[in-house]
Amino acid sequence: MALVVQKYGGTSVGTTDRIKNVAKRIIKTYDAGNDLIVVVSAMSGETNKLVALANEICDIPDGREYDVLVATGEQVTIGLLAMCLKSMGYKAKSYQGWQVPIITDSSCTKARIESIDDKNIRADLKEGTIVILAGFQGIDSANNVTTLGRGGSDTSAVAIAAALKADVCEIYTDVDGVYTTDPNVCKEARKMEKISYDEMLELASLGAKVLQIRSVEFAKKYNVDVHVRSSLNENTGTMVTREDKDMEGILVSGVAYDKNEAKIAVMGVLDKPGIAARILTALSDANISVDMIVQNVSSAGMTDFTFTVTKSDLKQAQIITNEVAKEIHAKEVVCDENISKISIVGLGMRSHAGVATRMFTALAQNGINIQMISTSEIKISVVIDEKYTELAVRLMHETFGLAG
Repeated sequence: MALVVQKYGGTSVGTTDRIKNVAKRIIKTYDAGNDLIVVVSAMSGETNKLVALANEICDIPDGREYDVLVATGEQVTIGLLAMCLKSMGYKAKSYQGWQVPIITDSSCTKARIESIDDKNIRADLKEGTIVILAGFQGIDSANNVTTLGRGGSDTSAVAIAAALKADVCEIYTDVDGVYTTDPNVCKEARKMEKISYDEMLELASLGAKVLQIRSVEFAKKYNVDVHVRSSLNENTGTMVTREDKDMEGILVSGVAYDKNEAKIAVMGVLDKPGIAARILTALSDANISVDMIVQNVSSAGMTDFTFTVTKSDLKQAQIITNEVAKEIHAKEVVCDENISKISIVGLGMRSHAGVATRMFTALAQNGINIQMISTSEIKISVVIDEKYTELAVRLMHETFGLAG
């Protein structure tokens, strides 16, 4: 008998008929003799509706009340799924994050899990109960409802799997695995049988929508094998697991893109120590993450400082940056939402030269200008004009022979 954690995304539970289908899959796993914890997201589109309501009320919603609002989506799903299982003759019990409890820090809308009290869940499992858990949510030390950020149900599932030392964590979604790139953009995209934690971590952080980045961080830290599968068929998916020698031989494993990027350039800044720190500290204090950073070569004691944030953070980041710009006597602040980030990822980059040259040459030959560049040991990212996104993805997929 194994302990299995299954997570079902919004599309998998998007209608009552789909919830019934999920219940049948759950029962099949349970009847095979497994203990089972099921983590679910809100029904597809529900969180977006709640966010839209918040934005209609005010431009920048209060973080605490925002979490109270958006956490309700998962409450609906766990109730419906538990009802369905009980109506089919199976013992099931639903839990919201605070009922477990899943303890997080107090970072509203982007909380991080600090600990999980598994006592109640273990007691239910011992009695043969199927545990249904609301993903995406927790509670802080002051008893405030918190949420883990968009895609946070993946993190909830992997964290529960780690806490209870589950044998496997199955992430069910509307795709049947991790592909070399988005199949909607490149029809030659190929499903991978397995991918390393590090590669998946890079792809998730670079825009791949299959897994949320913090879920991969948890999986790597606690050695949780994550099986990404489709809830719409019985196909074997992609295993996210430890690195092995076979993976190292592949130069580039995948191509990711992210249109949820915006660029902020602080022009005409004094080139002296501490200026960049003042800008970034102000953003950090507002819980705004900065991605790529470029500072131009100094000319006549002046420089330009450019960075990217998510489009959802742009409005607040622009306000903060304008305030700091006045204090440091910058010439102006320029924002651009019409950009995207294209990235290639692969363990083979560690031991192969010329990867960046091939990437940049392919882009240049097709008239695509590179605005910013960022690299790590196993990835190269560039910022380009958003209108070239799909072309650039297909170019990279072809350039590095990912069709197989």
